[in-house]
Amino acid sequence: MSQRLDRFFGGFFATDGVSRDRSRLGELDLLRLVAALLVVAFHYMAASRSLWGVAPTRIFPSVAPVTVLGLLGVELFFIISGFVILMSVLGRGAGEFAASRFTRLFPAYWFSVVAIFLLYACTGLRAFRPNLSPTGYVINLTMLQRGMGVNDASGVYWSLWVELRFYVLMGLLALIGITLRRVLIFMAAWLMLAAYGVGTGALETVLLPHHAPYFVAGMAFYIIYRHGSSLIPWTLVAGSWALALREATQRVAGRVKLVGVRDFPAYEWTAMVAITIIFALMALVAVHALGRLRWRGLTTLGALTYPLYLLHQSVSAIIIPALDDRINPWLIVAITLAASMGLSYLVWRFVEKPVQRLLKPHLIASLHTLGALSAKTSQSATQQDQTAQIGYIHTVSVPELLGRDGRGTV
Repeated sequence: MSQRLDRFFGGFFATDGVSRDRSRLGELDLLRLVAALLVVAFHYMAASRSLWGVAPTRIFPSVAPVTVLGLLGVELFFIISGFVILMSVLGRGAGEFAASRFTRLFPAYWFSVVAIFLLYACTGLRAFRPNLSPTGYVINLTMLQRGMGVNDASGVYWSLWVELRFYVLMGLLALIGITLRRVLIFMAAWLMLAAYGVGTGALETVLLPHHAPYFVAGMAFYIIYRHGSSLIPWTLVAGSWALALREATQRVAGRVKLVGVRDFPAYEWTAMVAITIIFALMALVAVHALGRLRWRGLTTLGALTYPLYLLHQSVSAIIIPALDDRINPWLIVAITLAASMGLSYLVWRFVEKPVQRLLKPHLIASLHTLGALSAKTSQSATQQDQTAQIGYIHTVSVPELLGRDGRGTV
């Protein structure tokens, strides 16, 4: 038993495992697409009264019990993020990890902020209008607007603020030095704090108690994926699932309370089923049960999910009100989804990829330069200190040691 635990803990940084795990996982790309489509269905067919003039669930009653649960698509994104971020931070320093996340998040995000600014500055569209000043849009470019008390340019940006704080926590963990023991201790402590609702104000901003179960679950699933089944990570999965049930049902209940069950037909048991299905899908990934999903097209579809998430609401603000009452609502949704997917492909192909290719090498080079400069400065300071000590020992005269007047006074 002891040898098995040693192998489990000790093999965390095997080089061959790192290189293998950093390849794209088709099953995760598929789940990213599922999560994005859940969010799109929620916004197009369940949540956005301002687009249709009435609650969308009244227009699409046959699918309303499913589309309302698209509210939880973001939770699936969070679990996938926990899995992928732990995978990507291995073998990297905090600086390289930060550069990787920066180039992944910001190119498409910057495009979406600028596009939203131009959309509402140049048109009279009312749906989802953020009513921001030019300064507000500039602050939105930092992705820190929520921390600075500024409204989001788009309603979907709230989850990016959550993701960003999770990245900071993982960056700090990388700065300390990642070992499996430290990761497991971190996960258990974080989950415990979330379970008891520890954290108000600034502490809540750091600890993310409402979202910790999803990130911890994703991290635990990755450990299982990489090392195989073991009691500790599965225990963390079980604890995360229990807390996720609490958080998800409370979130759904809050929405029902806001708009009423008639316009939002979601129930506690349906939310519990949805979260359980999400965890079950990720468990299948963790035990390699979906490993045959290696169609190359999944990589492209997975890459489109981020710009799709950022832009689909803005596209719907243009198309749905313009076509409403003119053609079949189902056809409107299909057209809007197709336009969103098309725009997402263009952003990925002509914005994300080129900017990432341009930014990432320069950021990595800058990190290496700063690291070399820091090492050189530290070495120089050490040498100067050693020289000063040598000079003091061998060149100071006896009168100087005694004092300027030779009697021991200064």
